[in-house]
Amino acid sequence: MTELLFDLTFWFAAPFWTLMILAPTWRRTGAIVASPLICLPPLIVYAVLIAPEVGSFAAALVDPELSGLREVLGGEPGAAAAWAHFVAFDLFLGRWIFQDSRARGHSPLLISPLLLLTILFAPIGVLLYLLVRLTTKPAPDRTLAMEA
Repeated sequence: MTELLFDLTFWFAAPFWTLMILAPTWRRTGAIVASPLICLPPLIVYAVLIAPEVGSFAAALVDPELSGLREVLGGEPGAAAAWAHFVAFDLFLGRWIFQDSRARGHSPLLISPLLLLTILFAPIGVLLYLLVRLTTKPAPDRTLAMEA
């Protein structure tokens, strides 16, 4: 069951990443990605995975130490839950980058590689986008989805 949930996590997010990266100007992409609920399936997988282990997770997170986190995350349920966590939050960040970059009028040719980088190495992708973001203001006829 854990392995199935691990596999499903990626497939729940992949269609949205595909739209943002490969079809950013398609009129339906913006409408589909507008909902933060696109992150819901991986979040549900995360909840299902940690529910039976919530005591172990809580103990490791309340007083975090590397050895305790390694123990909790080192097993199948912990690794699968960490993956679902990464996928959900990377998708949420990618969604923000997509929407914010559109409001600022950035070219999809610039943003698509940053979104791909965000899938693989979210902190680096977000950092690079934030650097790009410093150079622009929202286009006057556009609004930001959320201010950061």
